Amino acid sequence: MPAKQWRNTGSVRSPWMEVVIVRWPAERERREQLRRGGRPRLLLVEDGAEPPDPEDCMEDWARAPIDEADLRARVVALELRASWHDQSAPNLDGDGVLHHHESWVALPPVEARLMGALLDRSGAVVSRDALARAGWPDGAPGRNALDVHVLRLRRRVDPLGLVIRTVRSRGYLLESGTRHMATMA
Repeated sequence: MPAKQWRNTGSVRSPWMEVVIVRWPAERERREQLRRGGRPRLLLVEDGAEPPDPEDCMEDWARAPIDEADLRARVVALELRASWHDQSAPNLDGDGVLHHHESWVALPPVEARLMGALLDRSGAVVSRDALARAGWPDGAPGRNALDVHVLRLRRRVDPLGLVIRTVRSRGYLLESGTRHMATMA
């Protein structure tokens, strides 16, 4: 009797987390959104398509159709790798929602782009010029605009335990407020 084959996309739930099933290459954009959101994903590579290089440890791939037992094994392996991943790091999803620990905040488009630039260089200083280019790809409206949006962003992320520090003459630095408090103690 042949093994049951898995052909559908969607997600597979386990007691720990949800691994999202993505068709490759048909759902290329969805893969990118899930990657930005830090979601574990299993790519089902269509016949004749070249599998992509995994973007991070939260991704794996298999040829479609896949045997259900093989699918479960891949999902368990992804869950294990994801559990090793630092789940306390903030992540910004494709809809501009910033998640940190058990909390979230929706960010307006400019602030989401600024936060994306800060997250891309987490723990490092991001220059004012780099932030301005991220916030306004078509050109910044003025020096004060960046200051105003960073101030608003600071207020939005404070309840999540995140702090945006000003590094004089260099730019801004994103850090976890709890990590900062631990270094001050």
